[in-house]
Amino acid sequence: MALIFSRLARNFIKAGYFPTDEVTLQRIGQMLKLPPTGLVRMIDPCCGEGTAIADLRHMLTDQKDEGVTATIEALGIELDPERAWHAKKLLDRVLHTDIHDAVVKPRSMGLLFLNPPYGHGVSDKASQRELHADAEKAERLERTFLRKTVPYLAYGGVLVYIVPHYALDEEIRSYLVRNFQNLRVFMAPERQFKQCVIVGTRCKPVYAPKGAQQFLIEAQASQEGALMLPDSWEEAPYVVPAAQVDQELDFHAVRIDEEQLRDELRKYQHMTLWTGLQGHFAQSRGACRPPLRDLTPWHLALALAAGQVVGKIRSAGGRTFLIKGDTFKRKERQVSIDVDDQGNASQTTVMLDRFVPVINAIELTPDHRLGQIVKIA
Repeated sequence: MALIFSRLARNFIKAGYFPTDEVTLQRIGQMLKLPPTGLVRMIDPCCGEGTAIADLRHMLTDQKDEGVTATIEALGIELDPERAWHAKKLLDRVLHTDIHDAVVKPRSMGLLFLNPPYGHGVSDKASQRELHADAEKAERLERTFLRKTVPYLAYGGVLVYIVPHYALDEEIRSYLVRNFQNLRVFMAPERQFKQCVIVGTRCKPVYAPKGAQQFLIEAQASQEGALMLPDSWEEAPYVVPAAQVDQELDFHAVRIDEEQLRDELRKYQHMTLWTGLQGHFAQSRGACRPPLRDLTPWHLALALAAGQVVGKIRSAGGRTFLIKGDTFKRKERQVSIDVDDQGNASQTTVMLDRFVPVINAIELTPDHRLGQIVKIA
């Protein structure tokens, strides 16, 4: 699916990118709290330049109570290349990819900060003018991103969802009340885009009782939306849970371009072969110690199986070879038929794996045999 941002046409300067304002972020930060210990993972699937989730991380770090040792890992996903590379400087890990090409381990995040693009998603057929008549029937991007990214959030994790209040349709409302508890909705202090801020704690899907959506319905229908996000949070904070101790993070893109691959290799170059390549090959220039005694056939077979019989040799007749020892597995089939006293016959088939050493050699003798492959088994 190709994502088309409806707000793109209305703002060429910012290229459809409207980061969350500073005042809204400060008030959201007052609602959140870190656990006493552990690693907290926060993700922004539409991170832009990474400033929003980076600011939240700094605020939560500054608000630590005495004795709290929890650490924060901030992650992001961004489609625009320029903004993605900027975000890589601020966050721990950033994927420059479409949200549909990102692989994130389910229930691995403690906080989902979701300020998705607004408008309708249109398939690639739009270029052929096949969906113009059904544009209003296409799914809104606010709903697409919500369904796509909520599975990243752990049970007990906190959702911060920022969308225009008029976008809270029936499907979004029902999805929220089924999958989140302690839901609250507020209007953002910045009123230009009529954004509301929805905060809740993820729970296992439950049946939503009648009337559970009423506060969301009122927020959508009202001209004012909902109450303003308070500048001072007096109620119990939303505690962002830490990741499980044994939980490994799976966070990568399905496709990666050359520049990102180069950047990843630069980060992990100490783990690659190239840094130690000269050291490995330098060993071949050292003096080889001869064995303490002549090798028996058993020793030779082990050396062949390990691939240690290598190098250039010269035969007594003057022929020169480049050899490499190896081992291959050969199956042998044995069939036996037994007949008992009553004349009943039974057949037994036994399959045996036999490991056979072999020497592959390239003829280096400077005559008509040069380059021939010789196999000794």
